[in-house]
Amino acid sequence: MTAISNRMTFIDLFSGAGGFSVGFQNEGFISVFANDNNKDCCLTYNKNFGNHCVCGDIVDIEHFPKTEVVIGGPPCQGFSNLGLHREDDPRNQLWKQFIRVVEQQEPKCVVIENVPPLLKSDEGKNIIDALIDIGYMVEGRILNAADYGSFQKRMRTIILASKTGKLIFPQQTHIDPEKYSEITPEIQKWRTVREAIGDLPLEPTDEDLHFRRHPTSKSIERYKHIPPGGNRWDLPLELMPDCWIRKTSGGTDLFGRLWWDRPSVTIRTEFFKPEKGRYLHPQANRPITHREAARIQGFPDEFIFTGSKISIARQIGNAIPVQLAQAIARAVKKMLD
Repeated sequence: MTAISNRMTFIDLFSGAGGFSVGFQNEGFISVFANDNNKDCCLTYNKNFGNHCVCGDIVDIEHFPKTEVVIGGPPCQGFSNLGLHREDDPRNQLWKQFIRVVEQQEPKCVVIENVPPLLKSDEGKNIIDALIDIGYMVEGRILNAADYGSFQKRMRTIILASKTGKLIFPQQTHIDPEKYSEITPEIQKWRTVREAIGDLPLEPTDEDLHFRRHPTSKSIERYKHIPPGGNRWDLPLELMPDCWIRKTSGGTDLFGRLWWDRPSVTIRTEFFKPEKGRYLHPQANRPITHREAARIQGFPDEFIFTGSKISIARQIGNAIPVQLAQAIARAVKKMLD
């Protein structure tokens, strides 16, 4: 492998289905190795990037191919806003395995993505200190995926590390329309749900992940009462579950309907359940389909997912938005130059 081609290869650790890798591949990088401990994720990755995603515990892998870029998202459940914020969660220690690979490979650039709470945690500080200790320039920021062309507002901690002598974060390309100014025409308005899924049939076809669900008649009645941007508070009392009647505050996204002309909320792993968040289609009386969620996450239609419907939903919801990943890849190319 020549020096030039080596500069354009990467390793993806804790890869999931490969959303991060799609973004880097879109910028001309080549995946040479990946690892995840979920069988379906590994099968999906290998279907799309070549047969080099090793399935299993990273602790058991000793050797990795040489590359100048290492990317990945060590598990973050212990820091998730939806979790119990257990900083002693053993999954939070997997970042040490990530650092082990970096120390062994000595790549020029390193990218770690995670949930926002990581950045202010002791573990986040330890990650940054560990990278500094092995000779990297390091900085962490919280980025909104919508600011980089994603179809959703999704906040992610991004830690960049470099041995190239420069540290470059991606340049913002999109902005909240309420802050939009014609003085800066090079920055476009946030992309919208309509741009992502507006061309798909309103009635699911059960093909290409555009799966229909089979809700009860009561659920359909509930869907009909939710206007664009509405939520559970728009339900009449006779259709509202008792637990929601008792819960008189919060939960403004529960049973919410998306807007056509705004970005989506964060796509999580149970987007097919309206009771979990703002996942009703902007117009149709149903939750969004797997295809629509994948589109909002930035996956191309030709991307092949493997596994059950529930497994595919997890793969989609756990991915970093592809457009954010691609913006990071552009910044990494500048660091390598």
